[in-house]
Amino acid sequence: MTKKEIVRTIADEIGLTQLKTKEIVQKTFDAIVETLVEDRRIELRNFGVFEVKQRAARKARNPRTGEKVSVPEKFVVTFKPGKEMEERVRELERRAAEEAAERERAEAEAAAQQTTYGAPPTSHGPASSNGAANLGSPATTNYGNYDRPSHDAAGP
Repeated sequence: MTKKEIVRTIADEIGLTQLKTKEIVQKTFDAIVETLVEDRRIELRNFGVFEVKQRAARKARNPRTGEKVSVPEKFVVTFKPGKEMEERVRELERRAAEEAAERERAEAEAAAQQTTYGAPPTSHGPASSNGAANLGSPATTNYGNYDRPSHDAAGP
């Protein structure tokens, strides 16, 4: 989501113009940045905490050449989400896990039905409708006009 989309959403919800809403959103972002620069920390209840931390100088390796290089210390902005945000993200994870489990159940059910109703016979029965012999291998797959074993089939 972009700042423009945020502005449009907020403007639609509260009934302000997008121009006025954009000004408010930008001033909010500016205030957050200014507070981080001056105080190195800003806590927004039910959202999270932004904090400026200093990373120590370290030795690293250039992945292309393998040469050792010195990385100087630097300031970085970190973010720790608040409880409400953490709970909502965990709920998203739970829903995704439930949807994945449901998909797996549906795929297993479809595979079971395919095995029961759509699979070629596995016994040494009469020749197929096109005159080719049915080898009876479980790995035999129906390819329209003729039967042939699949590539990963183990011998009979």
